[in-house]
Amino acid sequence: MRVIFMGTPEFSVPVLDALVEAGHEIAAVYCQPPRPAGRGKKDRPTPVHARALELGLEVRHPVRLKGEDEQAAFAALDADVAVVVAYGLILPQPVLDAPRFGCLNIHASLLPRWRGAAPIHRAILSGDAETGICIMQMEAGLDTGPVLLREATPIGAEELTSQLHDRLSVMGARMITQALEHLPELTPEPQPEEGVTYAAKIDKAEARVDFTRPAEEIDRQIRGLSPFPGAWIEHDGQRLKLLASRLAPVQGAPGEVLAAEGLVVACGSGAVELLVLQRAGKGAQEAEVFLRGHPLPAGTKLGG
Repeated sequence: MRVIFMGTPEFSVPVLDALVEAGHEIAAVYCQPPRPAGRGKKDRPTPVHARALELGLEVRHPVRLKGEDEQAAFAALDADVAVVVAYGLILPQPVLDAPRFGCLNIHASLLPRWRGAAPIHRAILSGDAETGICIMQMEAGLDTGPVLLREATPIGAEELTSQLHDRLSVMGARMITQALEHLPELTPEPQPEEGVTYAAKIDKAEARVDFTRPAEEIDRQIRGLSPFPGAWIEHDGQRLKLLASRLAPVQGAPGEVLAAEGLVVACGSGAVELLVLQRAGKGAQEAEVFLRGHPLPAGTKLGG
């Protein structure tokens, strides 16, 4: 098939690779424009942009798609289908209608649960037992289109957003190639009206840890916000990120280190074992390594 690919972050890269490996003709790659990054604040291409250049593909990065010229340029590509995954722009109706088979979105949730911007984070933060990938026929509403393919996967008890992100990216790449292979035969299934939830963007204000809350909530907060923005506490006047954890079956005063070996911290109910920590300006360290340079003996109070 002649495909327009539309994606921006690292999550989208395996999908582009899969489409190329499957032998589809990539008419053009659309992504967000390069933006200042790093210490020098030089424009840096997005992960999809960089990968498309490596593959020798045409790259387009319009700021918006509402103009008639941009829409005409999109339609002139004469594509069979557009594959959209974490692109970052709303597609106007003329863009949705331009390819012969329309625009297909790879969405990282089991729709209609977690429509919107941060479905992977929200699934972990909410304690969902499973999530998955939906291949959706796009329409004007926010993730409201009918679903062509869906597949569920369990969320591990200690799984981080970064790990689930990578699993779902590979899963989406596999499923979109399957969908394109059988596209004329697939029957779009409308999403049910019940069970709709929205995955709002992650606000940095959600990242501060309060050890008076139950251990289950804190564990999900740590795992769901890892690696970005990273759940955090203040200790010795510095921000300390908590990047991995698991539940521990003990009790104590909220914020109290109950065991230095293993770094178990009491919560409002239950406790969490902190597995990976990161001091400001430093790299992430496993707890055992962190404690060698920064001992936190039993009885230490964390979190203020």
